[in-house]
Amino acid sequence: MVVVLKKNVSEEDKKRIKDFLISRSFKINEISGEEDTVIAAVGRAHLEKEDLFTLPGVESVIPISKPYKLASREFKKENTIVEIPNNRGQMIRLGGQRLVTIAGPQMIESREQIFKIAREVASCGAVILRGGVYKPHFSPYSFQGLGEEGLKYLKEAGEKYGLPVCTEIVSPVLIPMMKDYVDVYQIGAQNMQDFDLLKNVGALGKPVILKRSYTATVEELLMAAEYLLSSGTDQVVLCERGIRTFESSTNNTLDLSSVPVLKAHTHLPVIVDPCHSVKHRSQVPQMALAALASGADGIMLQVHGSNGKGFSEAATSLETVQFNKLMHDVEALAPVLGKAIVHIREEKIQNKNTDAKTSEKKSDKITCAYSGSKGAYAQQAISRYFDDADVDSVPLDSFSQLFKAVTDGKVDYGMVPIENSLAGSVYQNYDNFSRFQDVSIVGSITLNIRHSLLGVKGAALSDIKNVYSHPQALAQCKKFLDQQKEWNQIDAVSTATAAQMVAQGGKKENAAIGSSVNAQIYGLNILQEDIEDDPHNFTRFVIIQANHVARLPDAHQQNIKANMASFIFTTKNEAGALFSVLEIFSKMKLNLTRLESRPISGQSWKYWFYTDIEIPEDTENPQKKIDEVLSLIKEKTEDLRLLGIYSEEKH
Repeated sequence: MVVVLKKNVSEEDKKRIKDFLISRSFKINEISGEEDTVIAAVGRAHLEKEDLFTLPGVESVIPISKPYKLASREFKKENTIVEIPNNRGQMIRLGGQRLVTIAGPQMIESREQIFKIAREVASCGAVILRGGVYKPHFSPYSFQGLGEEGLKYLKEAGEKYGLPVCTEIVSPVLIPMMKDYVDVYQIGAQNMQDFDLLKNVGALGKPVILKRSYTATVEELLMAAEYLLSSGTDQVVLCERGIRTFESSTNNTLDLSSVPVLKAHTHLPVIVDPCHSVKHRSQVPQMALAALASGADGIMLQVHGSNGKGFSEAATSLETVQFNKLMHDVEALAPVLGKAIVHIREEKIQNKNTDAKTSEKKSDKITCAYSGSKGAYAQQAISRYFDDADVDSVPLDSFSQLFKAVTDGKVDYGMVPIENSLAGSVYQNYDNFSRFQDVSIVGSITLNIRHSLLGVKGAALSDIKNVYSHPQALAQCKKFLDQQKEWNQIDAVSTATAAQMVAQGGKKENAAIGSSVNAQIYGLNILQEDIEDDPHNFTRFVIIQANHVARLPDAHQQNIKANMASFIFTTKNEAGALFSVLEIFSKMKLNLTRLESRPISGQSWKYWFYTDIEIPEDTENPQKKIDEVLSLIKEKTEDLRLLGIYSEEKH
């Protein structure tokens, strides 16, 4: 069972609870998290929950039927997110809606080799560098690794390219020497049931990748994870790498069916190493993509670089060109899976010229990305939210690119339209919030939208046959367009992009719907002003910032009291589930200003709910108030994520 302690439990009460459990032959383990402190109690003795509730300091008691306790979904219903910092102020998060790639050589052979491979895999998209320095082989004559010398090379290469490092540990006696070099420990398949090793590595409290033995069942893998969790670490990643079967045409049978099974039974992240299952590197990419499609949180790959000749398992190690092609395929697959790729933040800023396509940060100014071309309403919102002299606006081609640029640290902020008073919600961005878990809302601004019909010089209304604009702008001008039924309505990325297209085309038959600013920028004439359905036409923008990088101080946000909070959640599949959540807002006397539902990719008839709530002006501590609300909602939901507590300009 798991005993959850009250937040203000005293040391005396805690000792009394422990002594009570020990006296009844339970083995106990205390685990302190960010929100709760729990005592995991394992034993054969029978104990009624009521016996524990009589003790001061006990918040709740959770009985667990599985033989693995701390690893089970019964113990923790939400997914564990394993956090691994790099040396660029970035937190690499493994789990949830993210896809992580770990890559590097099976064995480190030289300093030159690991530096070359680290540079190549980092440039292709890996976020964690792997490399073996101690390798147990069946033959004592096989290459056994460089030992501590290899560890030094690995750590040095990782720091050079912003990659946390991962290596296999084969014995507890190596811990004192390895602990200063290693960010993520790997327990190999041959040591999965070395319980002394598991207990000693778990006691370090650092992230651990636990590989499934080629003879182990799923339950045995989870029991091995239980050793790590019960010894002190709460950052365990399970790795499927193939099991031994009667099949001889493969090295192992890659049991991808274990991925959804594990996801159902444990809260721990699951990754896949496909390199041990096949006999040639050409077969690895297909299995890697299949692993991600099966629901894995990431992949671990052997890469021996450009034209490399590895000492260990070279036949199944990818060359750089293969790895690069695979990472491009992963980028294409991620949106289909409803997930986002984790990238390493760029280290330096070099070019000061704005480049719309690369979205790199170009100067010492604040950079804020937006979707569209110069003159878009989002750019006008950027100028209003920030001091125009202190911000560089970076145009991008899509909202997905915008979220990605913010997540990767290529820009400081993103300006994202979320809803319009006439046309409604921008659903694409609600979906992006569920995909990109490493961004937060830090501010909001509402812009009055006034649309004009723009045409080339010399054009008149009678010349127009085609009108270009963003779908939202077309919807906002429906009444005007209904009077021109013969016009073809053509979607564009943004109103500014539409104006740019019309200007570049130079044809009188084409027009754009946009702002008067667009007319000035692209040399167009205003054919008709204020064509929106309602003069009270407002678009609400939110400002997003990465929450996995060290944040820069933002003068705009200082000394401004938060008055809004946004979050997304999923409910249990039962009668009254949504009502039970909404009831909390009523009891807490909070005004729910927005509630949107969006389908969850790959899960039929399941939905994310996006919500905005107003924080009352007389709230002394907004953060404390929202924490209290979320703690209540957490009990009623399956998944819950706070998007941000921020200030919104009121209109």
